[in-house]
Amino acid sequence: MPSLQALGSAVAAALLCGSLAASPVQAGDDAFTIAVIPDTQNYLDYTHQTAEGFPFDANAMFIEQMRYIADNLESEGGDIAFVTSLGDVWQHQTEKMDPEHRARGFEAVPNPLFDGHFAPTEKTRTVEMPKAHEGFSLIAGKVPFSVVPGNHDYDAMWTDAGHPPAAEFNPRDWSSLGVLHPGGLDNFRSVFGAETAFFKGKPWYVASHDGGADSAQVFTAGGYRFLHIGLQFDPPNDSLAWAARVIARYPGLPTIVSTHDYLNTQGERKANALIDGHKVDPVHNNPQMLWDKFLSRHDQIFLVLCGHQHAQAARVDDNAAGNPVWQLLSDYQDRHQTLVDVGYEMGDMPVGVGDGWFRMLEFDMSGDEPRVHVRTYSTHYDVRSSDLAEYADWYREKEKPGESVEEFLAGDDFVITLEGFTARFGAGTPEKVAAAATAP
Repeated sequence: MPSLQALGSAVAAALLCGSLAASPVQAGDDAFTIAVIPDTQNYLDYTHQTAEGFPFDANAMFIEQMRYIADNLESEGGDIAFVTSLGDVWQHQTEKMDPEHRARGFEAVPNPLFDGHFAPTEKTRTVEMPKAHEGFSLIAGKVPFSVVPGNHDYDAMWTDAGHPPAAEFNPRDWSSLGVLHPGGLDNFRSVFGAETAFFKGKPWYVASHDGGADSAQVFTAGGYRFLHIGLQFDPPNDSLAWAARVIARYPGLPTIVSTHDYLNTQGERKANALIDGHKVDPVHNNPQMLWDKFLSRHDQIFLVLCGHQHAQAARVDDNAAGNPVWQLLSDYQDRHQTLVDVGYEMGDMPVGVGDGWFRMLEFDMSGDEPRVHVRTYSTHYDVRSSDLAEYADWYREKEKPGESVEEFLAGDDFVITLEGFTARFGAGTPEKVAAAATAP
């Protein structure tokens, strides 16, 4: 299968390789769903609550979303077998710079555009993090799940002295606004670390690294045992070496990888110029390096999920063994129709909320070629993107102005045919699942 460069819509993918289509997946005994929760920081942002003068409590929208997922878990009679959060769970930081980076000689410089917006605040710990814990408590103990840290989930985020803001903004180079860098994961570990009640002692939480900043889970669904690996923001080589060891412990399991920063909105493996981890600190791997060093080298990885950049995109590339790897971006944090609904007056910088949208990957493992129906659903509006007449009117101009209405709609509701899946991973019989379950 040829590599697809800069694939920005499901329609383009369908035209180029035939692996994505607009036909529905039929439910059945072989069907299950993975809930994919992208960037929730604008729900949890302490400034987006009525206590700070916001027109509604945005974090109620987050709790509503998590409650919907909880109510539709397989353990509750639904079809959701696994949940993955793509990071940027909350918005703010608590330090100007973490001690490790300070000790290594990093320096911060003033940035008039970002300093006020991302000023460290104790309200991260008193408002944002507790609400995140409350939301994930709704699914805790009921389903295997993963949370990876996005750049906002770090203890600190500053403008690096080596990449300060320019005197004048260059619209062709967003790094002229200055390059941000995150550091410190104590806050994240306190909520989602390997030793927290969410994960400690859970048989499906099979490995962790860096205190849980990287983690691995197994789950059984649709006649297969799956491995999921969650990687921290722009993961360093140590994270990739750990992940390779996890794969070696679970050979042959169909593997999904979630990480925060991977695809841009054009479907390219390029970092956002405003926060390029590798550019500031070569310890980090940028998205293309992540593909070259890890994702393309392990044949059992068939699906990569990411958030971070504000829209949606998809691409498929052959790995080193010649098998396809599907890569999906979803991030709805800029959406603010809910503010329009209440008559909120936008200023020069529009305020994002998210409007309750998240992804549901509906797997159908029956037939010779399993399929995944990628759907986008809003718990606030209680509607799928494909069933909302105003969907393109509300969001297309901001997210994908160069796409037609049809292309934009197809980008949030499409079917992936998992070509070659059965040849790679077998037929997925109960006996195969039982055998895989004996892996160390």
